[in-house]
Order: sequence, then C-alpha cells, then structure tokens
Amino acid sequence: MTSPQTIELVQLAAAAADSKSGEDLVAFDVSEPMPLVDAFLLVSARSERSVAAIADEIEDRLLEAGHKRLRREGRQESRWVLIDFGDLVVHVFHEQERAYYGLERLWNDCPTIPIELPAPVSLDGQTGGA
Repeated sequence: MTSPQTIELVQLAAAAADSKSGEDLVAFDVSEPMPLVDAFLLVSARSERSVAAIADEIEDRLLEAGHKRLRREGRQESRWVLIDFGDLVVHVFHEQERAYYGLERLWNDCPTIPIELPAPVSLDGQTGGA
C-alpha cells in the first residue's frame, strides 16, 4: 500500500506536470508487484520540447520540496523521460511513445491513485470553470 508521503509526492509531481500542460496524468500504486517503488506517475506531452519542460518542472518542484532525485533518463531525446525519486518514478512521454509502449496495459492490474489538481484560475482571479 502506498504511503501518505508517496501520495503527497504524486500530487506535487502531478501539479507540476499540469502547470506545464501535461496531459493524461495517471498514477499507479505499484507497491505490491515492485517492493522498491510505491508509485508510477505517467504524463503525456505533444512535443519533445513539452516533454523536457514538464520533466524539468517536476524535477525542480520536487527538489524544492526537499525530495532527492536518484536518477533521470531520456533527457537527450526527450521522447520518454524517466525521473526516479525513490518511492515515486515519473514517466513523461511524447504521446506517440506512450501509445507505443503502453505502460497502462502492463500495470492495469495495479490500483490507481486519484490525482487532485488545483482548480484552474481565470484571468479575473476566480477559480473554477465556465
């Protein structure tokens, strides 16, 4: 079972991804099949530049919050960037790579972790939708 600290880490990473227009955010509790990791966060982007920007924002926010990055892979190509924070591993994909590799199919048996994103703020400072 994923710890409250890991769930908080997932929420922080998801908010960072959302702030850079990350799409299709899904978090899986992988603590049962993978004893060294509690959660995966999957995020999509439409371009390599967006993949890099989202990955950088997630890394920056989590480092600012005091979390240590153990490893980062895929920075050069920016088609699939993996950032390992120990209990949380973040996968930021170009949308084509995400469809091709289909990690959701691999982890389909794992429970999802609900992602709670901050309400959008309109130009007049009001939160919420239309």
